[in-house]
Amino acid sequence: MIALSEQDMKQMANKGIAKEKVEDQINTFKEGIPFVDLQSAAVVGNGILRFTEGEERELIDYYESNVRDLDILKFVPASGAASRMFKALFSYLDAYDPGKESLETYLERTGDRDIKKLSEGLEQMPFYRKVMDRLPNSFNSEGEKVYLFVKELLGEDALNYGFYPKGLLPFHKYEENTATPFEEHLKEGALYASSSNGSKLHFTISEQHEEMFQTELDQVGERVSKETGINYTVDYSFQKPSTDTIAVDMNNEPFRNPDGTVLFRPGGHGALIENLNEQDADVIFIKNIDNVAVMQDAKAVADSKKTLAGVLLKVQKKAFEYAKMLDEGSVSEKELDIIRVFLSEELNVKFSMDFHSLSNTEKTHVLKSKINRPIRICGMVKNEGEPGGGPFWIKNADGEISLQIIESAQIDMYNPKQVDILQNSTHFNPVDLVCGIRDYKGNKYNLLDFVDPKQGFITGKTMNGKELKALELPGLWNGAMAHWNTIFVEVPLVTFNPVKTVLDLLKDSHQA
Repeated sequence: MIALSEQDMKQMANKGIAKEKVEDQINTFKEGIPFVDLQSAAVVGNGILRFTEGEERELIDYYESNVRDLDILKFVPASGAASRMFKALFSYLDAYDPGKESLETYLERTGDRDIKKLSEGLEQMPFYRKVMDRLPNSFNSEGEKVYLFVKELLGEDALNYGFYPKGLLPFHKYEENTATPFEEHLKEGALYASSSNGSKLHFTISEQHEEMFQTELDQVGERVSKETGINYTVDYSFQKPSTDTIAVDMNNEPFRNPDGTVLFRPGGHGALIENLNEQDADVIFIKNIDNVAVMQDAKAVADSKKTLAGVLLKVQKKAFEYAKMLDEGSVSEKELDIIRVFLSEELNVKFSMDFHSLSNTEKTHVLKSKINRPIRICGMVKNEGEPGGGPFWIKNADGEISLQIIESAQIDMYNPKQVDILQNSTHFNPVDLVCGIRDYKGNKYNLLDFVDPKQGFITGKTMNGKELKALELPGLWNGAMAHWNTIFVEVPLVTFNPVKTVLDLLKDSHQA
């Protein structure tokens, strides 16, 4: 048992965190989180589907012919602050004085490739004109120009872009206008995530940014609606304080702030399974806020999303028919086997060796438990060396084998066999999901029932010079969806355009 004071209990109650949850988390720190047990990499032909152009066209047509009467939602995790995006630029402001050395000398002295790239591509930045209009008309040197540009971009008394949420920064320049990721997601919504009800978008944001997002919607919403002919419904939610996790010291005791309160930290994107669980729609598209393409690539992106949605609707139609049959009872042995084959071949469900020796009643029970689950179709791009979770077959603690999206931090890098499997991986997940969260009766599943709590992360941190351990919840598309039925589909690289640093905006995929 942990020693918690009355003050601690009050603090937890204010956050909506139960004592039992904190005790579970401390037990997790004590026991540790086991590495995943990789069985093999998911590749094309073994866990990843690859479609021909003709098959893609058929899936797109299937989605388009059904979408009108469906309730569609675009769910966008968007709470990321832009500060990390500008890390190299903040460091440059600390390290460079244009009055003391030229930019050329600075670059030779430091080998700062980021600033070299920025200085060469300055005019291609989507916010170039906006920043330059705020600066003097002439500069004493190129070094002064670049320095003042970065200072104006990031300064607290200037544009202060380091404080902005990523979703509200100018990402793309179109002739006289710039577009933020928020606006690009609205446009995308019209292309693949709309029905007779218009286009619904849900953004998970930081509470402090709600007014900024609302202002952006007021400024661009009507214009985008006119351009696309689509009516938009936009709403927001915040990561819940109840999903924060306790931090502990190196003895697994609650880590305390200087004022004696317990340190709780945000639980990572896995906390958003609670936000997703509060949504309800026939089809939910999930994609990160910073993964947007310029509009000339939008059709290719939309076709890829429609392909994934076509896969979902087709497989869901069959799953619903079979789930209904199982519920209504008196399913023949032959029909039970047809359902087993469907689950195995189309939903990647693995059955235990003794399944065939079970009675029909027992088989029915197993099949019901396997088929009555939310379904996710996950886009996978060929691995081009970008960081991100990869697709693998894994075995869990109960001996069940399933398809999962696994981060490298979950893999035992000291186990040569596991590393070998990791190196055989050919694809990774760019957070590109299409989800079905209802059963055949139209009832929404409780998504919290399908989380694997053993797929979180324990990380080492320091605070006020003291070491601590922090707990991240199972990631939204990782362990938070571990018990969903899963299909992986290869998608084109054009669908993956993340902006992790400001220099990513110089890539062709962000140049209109």
